[in-house]
Amino acid sequence: MNPLAIHCYPEAVARGSAIGDLLKCLRRDGPHDEARDPALTAGLLLAFPALALDYDQDVTPDVIFGAGNTNGAFTVDVQSYVDYSIELGLRAKLRFDANNDPQNVYNSNGNGTYSFPAGAAPGGFSWQPNSPTTPVWNFEFAVNVNQTSLGIMTLDDFTYELGLDLDADLAASLYLSFDPITPTLGMPYFDHSIGDNTTDETNDLVAGDAVTYASYLAAYPVAQNSWNYEFFNEAPFDGFDPADDGVYQIYLKAFHGGAVVAHTEISVLVGGPVGTESTSWGRVKSLFR
Repeated sequence: MNPLAIHCYPEAVARGSAIGDLLKCLRRDGPHDEARDPALTAGLLLAFPALALDYDQDVTPDVIFGAGNTNGAFTVDVQSYVDYSIELGLRAKLRFDANNDPQNVYNSNGNGTYSFPAGAAPGGFSWQPNSPTTPVWNFEFAVNVNQTSLGIMTLDDFTYELGLDLDADLAASLYLSFDPITPTLGMPYFDHSIGDNTTDETNDLVAGDAVTYASYLAAYPVAQNSWNYEFFNEAPFDGFDPADDGVYQIYLKAFHGGAVVAHTEISVLVGGPVGTESTSWGRVKSLFR
């Protein structure tokens, strides 16, 4: 085995995000200049799974935001503890088709990666029409801190961290990380769909002010939303270009008592072909010879 691989893989696993950090280490410490290649990333995910995640899953209770959004294709982490069970889900979705319409198309590769073409949306959002920085895909997240309905935990019993890789190059990833649920002075409330294990898209709760939002967090265990990278393209993260081929990693963590209690992550493969499994495996193996 290549000595560089022996050096890099334990380092990546120790940091808890093997794929991204393995590629970064290989790019940083060795001659392999392939970290932007979606085919290589897909193969590495097959070869070295970093987390005990479940792929192409439904989330509990269902997809409750918007209208007409189907369940499924989520990359999910479910953890059970003495007094609660928690489920975190992430997926990517085709937000803008050729007619600028959303579709229930997820392009999951079955291993936590999702493939989408490079390029800007044909029309984009009404409030930012024809923006060159709106990708055709969204990412969607789901949090349920009472997944089995047997506990009493609510959303405000936890804190959270969402990490968005806004740089196509895995060797120099630029992450925006923040708590997407807990209110702050700068963001006193979010427009999440909130509810419990009986909620569906017809009776979800969406707060319109900080007081209502805080009351929902204290009363309910489920929060979901669908976001686009267009929402986050302000400095210093305004270099995102949906026309760039690359790999964008997204992770979601939940914390209780200061400790990580659940963690899911996905990679959005943009542009270049993912390649066949045999091709991807062959290129992965070449790194370790």
